[in-house]
Amino acid sequence: MSDFITSKNLRKVILVGHSFGGSLIQKVAELVSDRIKRLVFLNAFVLKDGQSVTDELPPPTQQAFQQLRESSKDDTIMLPFPLFRETFVNLASLSLAQQIYNQVTPEPAKPLFEKLDLKKFYGLNVPKSYLYLTEDNALPQGEGFGWHPHMSSRLGLFRLIKAHGDHISTAKTDPKRLAQKIYEASRD
Repeated sequence: MSDFITSKNLRKVILVGHSFGGSLIQKVAELVSDRIKRLVFLNAFVLKDGQSVTDELPPPTQQAFQQLRESSKDDTIMLPFPLFRETFVNLASLSLAQQIYNQVTPEPAKPLFEKLDLKKFYGLNVPKSYLYLTEDNALPQGEGFGWHPHMSSRLGLFRLIKAHGDHISTAKTDPKRLAQKIYEASRD
């Protein structure tokens, strides 16, 4: 992503990271901070320096991910449908949840377990926003977990935008409203 930004000589870029993409935009911002106008974290991981995405999961989920990783033939993770249904598309009808699940492919496991050096990110002076979809169960809500305020509070000064929605199906069922909320999060 940083290579694309520099090769196209892009400036005033608004990077939006969703879920795992939060850790991605943290690293991209380190590489091309002078080209970034704002970072928007959409129910996204905001990792601490030295953490991996799996470090932010409850211990039973970490163990389940490790078991899924070990049982795969190609070091990927594919969630079983019941877990996917209740956590990623909890607002969707059963038929829409099945339709979305049928389009999902296994995710490479290694990036989820990789510990990131984010010292530079936490020294950057780049404007940040957190767009919080309030019914998202991909991370457990409550003490020590969750998207907001657990992840969002790590951003220091940031703009908070809230909206009704879950982790995946909201983008399918109400893309115009989601786009409006992303605009609100990214505006000057």
